[in-house]
Amino acid sequence: MSSRKPLIAGNWKMHGTIAETEERIAQMLPRIATSEHVDHAICVPFTALQAAVDSARGSLLNVYAQNMHEGENGAFTGEISAGMLTEIDVQGVLLGHSERRSLFGETDKALKLKVPAALNAGLQVILCVGETEDERENGDTERRLRHQVQEGLEKVPAERLGELVIAYEPVWAIGTGRVATPEQAQDALAFVRALVADRDKAAAEQVRVLYGGSMKPDNAAELLALPDCDGGLIGGASLDVDQIIAIVDACTR
Repeated sequence: MSSRKPLIAGNWKMHGTIAETEERIAQMLPRIATSEHVDHAICVPFTALQAAVDSARGSLLNVYAQNMHEGENGAFTGEISAGMLTEIDVQGVLLGHSERRSLFGETDKALKLKVPAALNAGLQVILCVGETEDERENGDTERRLRHQVQEGLEKVPAERLGELVIAYEPVWAIGTGRVATPEQAQDALAFVRALVADRDKAAAEQVRVLYGGSMKPDNAAELLALPDCDGGLIGGASLDVDQIIAIVDACTR
């Protein structure tokens, strides 16, 4: 059995006013207070970050941003730096989500700079990778994953690779209700881990690889039981406290 501690990270996307954030966290905290066997994180909109940090302070819940710029400062209108996140005690950042890539032009070249910048600032990084439906149907899943992982990790020193979290998100399953079969998910998760092993075998045993494609309470236990699944990056289900807690509970089972 792996010694890697599972991580359940909720990605709230563009949902959550400050009041809604405070209310949802207040509902979550007592229900995760004794689940120390799992790491817990929520990725919230920029405007709710300070409220989320203050609401979660002293608990098991970590607060992550959904994006950041690689620069420390500069003429980058609309962007946020790692230092701005750590200044308000944000603990981590989600990078390269498929929606950032497809809707806002996020590139592997940019992620090559963002990942080490976040690590150097002391942020936990979740790097998202995954293939589109066309890429899967054309047999290009491994080619796409290889490019994304190798580019994203290129400037990360080998001795720090194990600190990363990589979320495999089959793009065709996000928000569609479709889920990769256990076999498809395990093959992709294992391939991602093997790509890290190409750089450093010890790091590959340490790095946590999450599944991020429509994980819900009714399929979480099966996915979390896969040999190379170390948790989940949860989208829509993370906005419902009962659903995200059910997924956390599946880690125990």
